[in-house]
Amino acid sequence: MDFVYRFAGCRRDDQRTGLVSHVARALAIFGIDEVVIYDDSPLDARPANIDPAAYTGDVDPCGYLDHLLQYMEMPPFMRRTLLPLHPNLKAAGLMTSLDIPSHPHHTDWLPYCEGVTTSGATADGTGTLVDVGRKDPVTISQDIPPKTRITLQMNQDDWATGEPVDPIAPRTEGGFYWGYAVRRCKTLSAVFEECAYEGGYDLSIGTSERGLSVSEAFPERKRREPYNFNHLIVVFGGPRGIEYAAENDPALQEIGISRGRTKELFDYWVNILPGQGSRAIRTEEALFIGLSGLRKIWEMR
Repeated sequence: MDFVYRFAGCRRDDQRTGLVSHVARALAIFGIDEVVIYDDSPLDARPANIDPAAYTGDVDPCGYLDHLLQYMEMPPFMRRTLLPLHPNLKAAGLMTSLDIPSHPHHTDWLPYCEGVTTSGATADGTGTLVDVGRKDPVTISQDIPPKTRITLQMNQDDWATGEPVDPIAPRTEGGFYWGYAVRRCKTLSAVFEECAYEGGYDLSIGTSERGLSVSEAFPERKRREPYNFNHLIVVFGGPRGIEYAAENDPALQEIGISRGRTKELFDYWVNILPGQGSRAIRTEEALFIGLSGLRKIWEMR
């Protein structure tokens, strides 16, 4: 997603963090597993020698967005340990809480939790203590270096102990939404080429005002047959559309994909809101509109 234009229109940092907050809330509300940030600007127009320790909202909006989205997804109690103070985070206190199951709440006792390992000694001198955001740490039998984020499955007979599990286990085995991963790409083509899923995305949707309406692209099925896919990606463009990203992508230019042919990258080319009243839909608005309209696709899996 391209946010260069939108950050340029937000002159104050509190406005920019508010925008990121809207994006993160959309991801959480709709249970999105992965957000991919891609740059659609010309390669020769991108700033060089960016200081990662300095504020990047003006010079590297994609990096700024990456930083703040990771901050919001991380359980609050471990942010100070794993995300040091940074100029990008000076207005982070204004951002809205995601309030997702991986963020501990005093009324919840879930079979899974997120934690960060500490340097403290366990009662018997073996294993590792893990801070899980509660009064007392949890003990695991494994030796893991301090300041490592891990996902735990709690011992139902002894809530003071647990075992590390795959970070996707709470969702795939427990049915809990467990936050999103953030991936950053230099180009639109890299969104697909660098996909971490074996076999890539097996269903892709590009959004454009030149596409079909959702009802035309996905007509109601009489028998409610499910859509057959494992990994679905929905791609949103910046103010100039996904076509602009294709135009500035050397890999796509080599194979003749630009402007009118951009839709060939996707299984479906969809207009999420035909007849819109405003001249432009902001990307953060498009997320809520598009995910609302397309939700039936993954609900019918």
